[in-house]
Amino acid sequence: MNIKVYLIPLVLLPLLAWSAVEPDLEEVYTVAWDSPSEGSAGSMPLGNGAYCLNLWVEPGGDICFYISGSGAWSGNARLLKLGRVRITLEPGPMEGNVPFRQVLDTRTGIASIVFGGEDNATRVEIWVDANFPVVRVQMRSAIPRRMRARAETWRSEPRELRPEERDSAYGLVDSGKPILVEPDVYGDGASGAIVLYHRNEHSIWDETLRHQGMEGWTAQGRDPLLHRTFGMRLSGEGFLCEDARTLAGGEAQSHLLNIHLHTEQAETPAAWRDALEDLARKDTRSYDQALREHSAWWNAFQERSWIHIEGNDVAHINRGYALQRYITACAGRGEFPIKFNGSLFTVDAEEKGRHLDADYRRWGGPYWFQNTRLVYWPMPAAGDTGMMLPLFKMYREMLPFAEARTQTYFNHKGAFFPETLYFWGAYANDNYGYARNELPVGVTENRYIRYYYDGALELILLMLAYHAYTEEDAFLNEYVFSLTEPVLRFYFEHYGKDEQGALRVYPSQALETYQDAVNPLPVVAGLQSVLEGLLALPESLTATEQRLQWEQWLQAVPALPTREEKGQALLAAAEKLLEKPANVENPELYAVFPYRLHGINKPGLEMARRTFELRRVKGNRGWSQDETQAALLGLTEKARRGLDDRLRRKHEGSRFPAFWGPNYDWVPDQDHGGNAMTALQTMLLQADGNQFYLFPAWPKDWNVSFKLHAPGNTTVQGLYRDGNLLELSVEPEAHLDQLTVLTPQ
Repeated sequence: MNIKVYLIPLVLLPLLAWSAVEPDLEEVYTVAWDSPSEGSAGSMPLGNGAYCLNLWVEPGGDICFYISGSGAWSGNARLLKLGRVRITLEPGPMEGNVPFRQVLDTRTGIASIVFGGEDNATRVEIWVDANFPVVRVQMRSAIPRRMRARAETWRSEPRELRPEERDSAYGLVDSGKPILVEPDVYGDGASGAIVLYHRNEHSIWDETLRHQGMEGWTAQGRDPLLHRTFGMRLSGEGFLCEDARTLAGGEAQSHLLNIHLHTEQAETPAAWRDALEDLARKDTRSYDQALREHSAWWNAFQERSWIHIEGNDVAHINRGYALQRYITACAGRGEFPIKFNGSLFTVDAEEKGRHLDADYRRWGGPYWFQNTRLVYWPMPAAGDTGMMLPLFKMYREMLPFAEARTQTYFNHKGAFFPETLYFWGAYANDNYGYARNELPVGVTENRYIRYYYDGALELILLMLAYHAYTEEDAFLNEYVFSLTEPVLRFYFEHYGKDEQGALRVYPSQALETYQDAVNPLPVVAGLQSVLEGLLALPESLTATEQRLQWEQWLQAVPALPTREEKGQALLAAAEKLLEKPANVENPELYAVFPYRLHGINKPGLEMARRTFELRRVKGNRGWSQDETQAALLGLTEKARRGLDDRLRRKHEGSRFPAFWGPNYDWVPDQDHGGNAMTALQTMLLQADGNQFYLFPAWPKDWNVSFKLHAPGNTTVQGLYRDGNLLELSVEPEAHLDQLTVLTPQ
């Protein structure tokens, strides 16, 4: 690839300033509908990072939205909705066949619904406060209208999940026991308030630990599900309780409804309600002040980064990237990581002619690391590193349990994390197995994940990326070092060595695809990449003993496995593959992404390119990573074609243009959207240590304005048009000499 270095004056470039190449930004950042929706599949997403809405308007004019929360786990470890709210205006705003418009502005995180024309409009604004756990609904009307707000639940009585629903309680499907849904409760709020909540009076935590041979942990840990309580409080000035479920406001030209949200493991229902009431009392800002602060948060978020392309047929790429980043922000600041299989935006669905309620998601509540990670890789380059912390916190909090499990199962030190796990660290029971068939303690029935431990290596790499981009040195001790020692030690205590003294990783597997393998490439590449990343840290931030240990371990890491085909060297999925493939993955390409051992300006580029061309599985949906790998290898046209197709794969049953899927998982598929973001970023800007490469896989006919982030608290901002880089800004300016500008292809 030719290298062309531009000498360009440094200038500061404001967001949205480059009209010469800007697409229609209203089309990029707003979604507008001129007709109501038939149901929740026609909803728009809103959120404040921890609580989210699916908002739609029914043909009769009722405004409806589901409310979800990051910590709303049932006793069966299903991630539930908090409930549904229905708002009815009287007289009906759709009477007389009036104009209708519903607009979501992702630059402000506000949805606006307008019934009628300019002279007789009724306008409703709905948003989830970016700075407080509350949904705000404001109505302003040319004529007085009554407003009713009803808290609705479909969990009104105890029931057993139907067979087609059981997968949403993944981990319990094979138990042979009924899986029960406990009912919600309408509680007493303060005067003029409606309270709806769900409380777990039962939990699978204790029985899960006993089933998996970890009953000793029940005395040390705390059940994270039992008495978890989550719900809402509806109130507003001038509203009165019409019944236990409904607030009613009198005729007025304006109404303001607040829905306060709270999740807590409370000792009693009364304690939870007291905390909710206290929350509402603390919400003292005026509507206008709260709106200004909310809009400021979203404006700052959008100002942090952007990619705006101008070219032939690229509108879906601009919009797909921007809307996926927005969806991620809506759910990315909660108590727990983003769920790959629907995030917080699951809705009612029809599958094989059967209705599935909004609590359903395929693959249920556990986290698959292989899927979860893909939502997080685009965050550093987008400047959204703060949203990575819930993922890191979850694994850090699992660590004591993981160390205890390693000692119990294998009688040695260190920590392993299963590929598939509940948020407190245990296997899903279905994966661990109910029949067992004389399997020893610690060996799973599920062959797909039996020896699949290497997600923790990539987790550490994500942590190292966080530190590289933020330079928050305290983060190393708080997160990185606390995990690296036990995770790495696991490998060097668990596995033996070959005759040459190199680690021999067996029994093992190469992802889910090759379930019996010696020295699988993702493990070998993960160990090499992590250890080299640790040793690249400044010596002042590490201890001598640490570095000596890392060096010893690195020396023992075996060589990346390769193979020969027609006389040419290729990367191999493992040193030895002892079974046929059982899934659709390309483990050999993990040397390219995520572990970045081969790529542009790295040794073995041609070998890696040949491997990519001859890969067994080709795809651009769900968790396939082809476009990112192509971009890292400088294969511009393959990256472009894959990305183009990926961002056309909207879910046919959903109205919102960035609800992808279900692909392998559920709707909206966050793997799919996260991969799209990473691919586009990687086509435009790549970081290798403290060296940055601009346009490594960028199509020459795509004009672009952009702002992205790089390691060292660096921002790279520029304008490329008609084959020329017209403007470039690197902050801090001292990092300009770390940037190499390549020629778009």
